[in-house]
Amino acid sequence: MPLSLTVLGTASPYPRPGRPCSGYLLRGAGAEVWVDAGPGTFAELQRHTDPDRLTAIWISHLHADHSADLLAAAYAFAFGGLLPPAPIPVYAPMDCALRLAGFFGRADIRFLNGAFDFRPLYDGHTVRHWNLRLTTRAVAHDTEAYALRVECQGTVFVYSGDTGPCDALTELASGADLFLCEADLDRHGKGEPAHMTPEDAGEAARKAGVRDLFVTHVGPSLTREEATARAAAAFGGPARTAREGETIPL
Repeated sequence: MPLSLTVLGTASPYPRPGRPCSGYLLRGAGAEVWVDAGPGTFAELQRHTDPDRLTAIWISHLHADHSADLLAAAYAFAFGGLLPPAPIPVYAPMDCALRLAGFFGRADIRFLNGAFDFRPLYDGHTVRHWNLRLTTRAVAHDTEAYALRVECQGTVFVYSGDTGPCDALTELASGADLFLCEADLDRHGKGEPAHMTPEDAGEAARKAGVRDLFVTHVGPSLTREEATARAAAAFGGPARTAREGETIPL
């Protein structure tokens, strides 16, 4: 099966009617990977696949708008009869399991061992599921955060997660067929940037020499259409808006 991306949610920093927070479903070469689990995305995931068919879950960072629906998945697996045939690998920052356990008032997450297999991310982390190769790089955010490169039978997808402009993201995105990049901010404030403006997204895409740029995670100070147009101007080529429910073949 060729690589495809289904958009489950794009909103920042809170879900809106018909627009969950960040979440995506990657499918290719027999693998299905849930990338980020923002509020509302677990319900949308079920429109496109059975959760117990997931090959892996990958979480860019632990801010709630990217990870909170792991709780919904935990309830489904622990109490809703959706237990997968084997524990699903969850690639996430180190404290992910402890945070999830805290929601249940537990000291650890071993009661979910039948559902989840937590594996901490780090800069340069690489794993293969079937013919899907996932490579992680640490990026510039205000917490531990990662971007993702997925390679499948010669096709390359890159997801920025949440980040300010940084060399690691540009290097990771080099030559990507599809670059899914956040454009949360209208403009930068004081201090080190923790998010991208549309111009940052377009410039990163241009420097990396990507084929297609999709703009996502647009904050409330911008419209998605405005952010996409500004990113396209900086990219020097067309850009598209990531929209809920859309499946994009690569």
